[in-house]
Amino acid sequence: MSTQSSKAAKSVSESGLAAIPKIRIYGVPISKMDMKQTVAYLTQAIEQKIPHQIITANPIMVMAALEDPAYMSMMKQAELIVPDGAGVVWAAGYVGEHVAERVAGYDLLHQLMKVGEPKGWKVYLLGASREVIEAAADRLRALYPGIQLVGVRDGYFNNQQDEEVLREIEQAAPDLLFVGRSAANQEPWIAKYKNRLEIPVMMGVGGSFDVLSGKLKRAPILFQKLRLEWFYRLLQEPWRYKRMLILPKFAVKVIREKEKVTKP
Repeated sequence: MSTQSSKAAKSVSESGLAAIPKIRIYGVPISKMDMKQTVAYLTQAIEQKIPHQIITANPIMVMAALEDPAYMSMMKQAELIVPDGAGVVWAAGYVGEHVAERVAGYDLLHQLMKVGEPKGWKVYLLGASREVIEAAADRLRALYPGIQLVGVRDGYFNNQQDEEVLREIEQAAPDLLFVGRSAANQEPWIAKYKNRLEIPVMMGVGGSFDVLSGKLKRAPILFQKLRLEWFYRLLQEPWRYKRMLILPKFAVKVIREKEKVTKP
């Protein structure tokens, strides 16, 4: 274990935070907590100022981890991985290690805002285009006026600009940092700098800013209940079809390798 990951593990273990019940899906440690438990856990982390990287896992990310050792290592070192994708929830149940429920990143963001509003939590939004991130910020201000939005920045910056972005975030000193960038660098970017930033909640939110801004629509409740939210998004963004082809591959892999799924 690296010095940085050891430091993070020590800070969590010494905090008095409850141990997270987990299932390992192809080595990726997925939380079994439901939404209420997850929000309570992160509320305590924020109040105690204990840094956490939260990953909202889906089958595409699990498959990426299997193909890329560096990505797998990054996921294993995250403090909390919630079962965002319906395929992850299904896989856990299929192998007999049920998670409490799906904990969607978009919903988790809103639940944290509801809890944080009367507490005056400070929030920084990073990602998407300038137009989208500003619209998302306006939406959050309208929904949760008690939240302090201490920073809003688009996600179109290169590696050479990281230092500038980090200084801005450090100066704002948020309690929660939500990052919405490309799937390839969103979680790795947070992992790279989480020990420097030491923010209680650092979470990749994918396309949540697009939904908050109104650019995309959230899947109707029926699609969510049928675990077809991915399909609804595909209807809105058909260019994502190649990425979505990984979903059936994941399902077939789990069915064929049922006895291997939960092995480290």
